Parts: sequence; structure tokens; C-alpha cells
Amino acid sequence: MVSIPAIYRIGEFMVNLSRKFRISVIILLPVFLVILIYLISGNSNNNDDKGLDFVFNDLNDKPVRLSDFRGKVVLVDIWATWCPPCRIEIPGFINLYKKYKDKGLEIVGIATDQSGKKVVKPFAEEFKINYPIVIGDSNEVMKIFGPIRGIPTTFLIDEKGIIMNKYIGYRAEEVFEKDIKILLDNMKK
Repeated sequence: MVSIPAIYRIGEFMVNLSRKFRISVIILLPVFLVILIYLISGNSNNNDDKGLDFVFNDLNDKPVRLSDFRGKVVLVDIWATWCPPCRIEIPGFINLYKKYKDKGLEIVGIATDQSGKKVVKPFAEEFKINYPIVIGDSNEVMKIFGPIRGIPTTFLIDEKGIIMNKYIGYRAEEVFEKDIKILLDNMKK
């Protein structure tokens, strides 16, 4: 049988424990958040003074390096053939590439389809995609760019290889065009 004073001591212990726990949470939460932010931004080592870089094979099995496009503004689109918003964005990228390719823009589509070239190549031909398409493994893409919450995810990269903008989800052609023009104009200065 448990005595009344023992019940009070147990209750007192629980109250003190919860107070100590609350204080620990208040003290440790900011530390945890700083560590979490550091871990999430793990792509920062790819965006240093040398700029971001990657190598993936194109639809003809030739390696394409982002660093090959240094000196140009690069729009990198992470997408898949099965993704409806990705499909909607592609005609806008085709137009932007026609319009700005000779002015210093490069577009690279990184297709993350599990079936790879087998499904991407016919898709690219059907849609008459006029910019380079490479096949990227989702895990490798995340190592390079950091966490990808969904596709399409598009990165606008300046002529030095530094990520200037990140777009998650569908964006209209005009949104990309406005930001591309700013970077192209800055290159001329």
C-alpha cells in the first residue's frame, strides 16, 4: 500500500521533472535549430568561390558539366516526365532558350525519372526540347543542390556558378524571364 506522503513526493518529483524538462527544452531548442539549419544547408559547400558544379550524362551519354557554362547565366530545371507542372513549364523554357541563348543564357534540364533515358529521350523529342537534358539520380541531385521538396524545382545560377534564385513548383515563363534579364544585364556591366 502506498502512503499519502509517498504520493505527494511522487507528484512533487513529477512537477520538478517537468519544470527541469521545460528548462532543458528552452535551452537546447535554439542549439538544436542551429544544428538543423547547418545540416539542411549542406549544399553550401557546393556554392563556394568556385561555384556550383555537377556532371551528368546527356541523352547521348555525353557528360555535361555545369562548369562548362561559366560565364553564362544558367537555368537548371529539376523535373520528370510524369510531373504535370514540369510538363507545363517546358514550353516556356523552350521559348526562353530561343530568345536568350545568344545573349548568354543556358538552360539545363535534369530529368530524375527512374527509367532514365528510356522515357526521357522520346519525351524530349516529342516536346522538341531545344536545350540540354541530362539524366540525374535523385539522391545525387540532392547531394548537389540540397533538399528538394518537390518538382519542378528550378535554380537560376549566375555566370560565376552561384545560385541566385530557387523556384519550387511551377512558375510562369514571365517570372523566369524577369530574373534572367536582370542577371544578363548585370553580366554586361
